[in-house]
Amino acid sequence: MSRLDCQIVTADIGGTHARFALATISPSAGMKVSPPVTLKTGEHASFETALAEFQRQCDAPLPRDLALSFAGPVDGAVLKLTNNPWAIRPAQLAAGLGLQRLTIVNDFGAVAHAAGAMDGSDLAHLCGPDEALPAEGVITILGPGTGLGVAALHRTAGGHQVIETEGGHVDFAPLDTLEDRILTELRLSFRRVSTERLISGRGLLNIYGVLATLENKPVTFHDERALWSAALEGTDLLAVTALDRFCLTLGSVAGDLALAQGARAVVIAGGLGLRLAQHLPQTGFRDRFTAKGRFERRLDEMPVKVITHPQPGLLGAAAAWVRQHGNG
Repeated sequence: MSRLDCQIVTADIGGTHARFALATISPSAGMKVSPPVTLKTGEHASFETALAEFQRQCDAPLPRDLALSFAGPVDGAVLKLTNNPWAIRPAQLAAGLGLQRLTIVNDFGAVAHAAGAMDGSDLAHLCGPDEALPAEGVITILGPGTGLGVAALHRTAGGHQVIETEGGHVDFAPLDTLEDRILTELRLSFRRVSTERLISGRGLLNIYGVLATLENKPVTFHDERALWSAALEGTDLLAVTALDRFCLTLGSVAGDLALAQGARAVVIAGGLGLRLAQHLPQTGFRDRFTAKGRFERRLDEMPVKVITHPQPGLLGAAAAWVRQHGNG
């Protein structure tokens, strides 16, 4: 590194995995993120012990600046993962690790920061006009993974602002009689059925289980990974049907969020978003996305992209650090 370059630790903490990397930030060459180290959160008692394992694998002292993408709300003295028992106390974390500068953003806030820093090579066209993301205006960011992440990216001539949300936890709104039945069945298991109960990794398993019940068929799959493989490979008809319903609902939710946020474009992210990139154009995603009554034309003219960057959370956390602290 030149003496003007800065190196930081960047981390992306989700419900299932914790990813760590080193980000080199250069005023001349931009930002580069090293190949990540991926750890299972279930195999580590805390963020601190996972970070210690990353340092062990690096076999060198870590930089004293940390950018952290966190899968849960990031306000308050104690941050708790939505889908994992880890808890982080920012003040205690900074003091305990001897950090100089710390930036913490919501996981999909980080993805939104990444989208703001990306060029077209990291975005694949999904539907709508095949054009670049708008230079100004709001861009809705959403993506299914362990949960359903939602954020907004507001671009202006002077830069961009990220609005972190918990939009994945809004109520699920059925749009046809089958979805009425799905909602009724899921209410037997959940006091409140949020959108995330359907649009997430486990959401496909929830839909599949309801369809099996409605058709009086045995539940063949109890593991979501096996179910996703069968659905995408087309080896099980009921799994394929569940995935079709998943994609319809994802389209509906994406369109609703775009309207609610006043968006001019939509970006689909998350591990499942990338996995579905080739599949979604063959489904009813776009029909549901645009089926918004008097606003159908507006949604039809809105570009929808999929992030193809392999580690948007790590890139976005580092980008958020730069926005807060500058180039080092």
